[in-house]
Amino acid sequence: MNMTFGQRVAIIRKKKDIKQTELGSMIGTSGDIVSRYERDVISPTIEVAARIASALNVSLDHLVMGHEASTANTTDAVAYKFQQLEKLAEEDKGHVMAVIDAFITKQRVSALMGE
Repeated sequence: MNMTFGQRVAIIRKKKDIKQTELGSMIGTSGDIVSRYERDVISPTIEVAARIASALNVSLDHLVMGHEASTANTTDAVAYKFQQLEKLAEEDKGHVMAVIDAFITKQRVSALMGE
């Protein structure tokens, strides 16, 4: 059985012992709205869904599609992300690559400074 976005939110929220009102506060809405998301009465915008994922400390992909992040095999997780990257517009790919380059540069500078 495939779970819905709302069902995943409810299960994860309960596992983390977070009340609907608390999650609502964390994402800038009310507990009543969270309840409606969980019952799939309404669907959040992508921005709100991302805030929910962040508040629950899970990936948006997991909430929407049910995909688990591969913690056992980082290489597979990275490969999956790069497959998704290929689907982006060229300009967006450039932005993503610039962010990756910035983190690589930061790591190299830290290594040179002995941090």
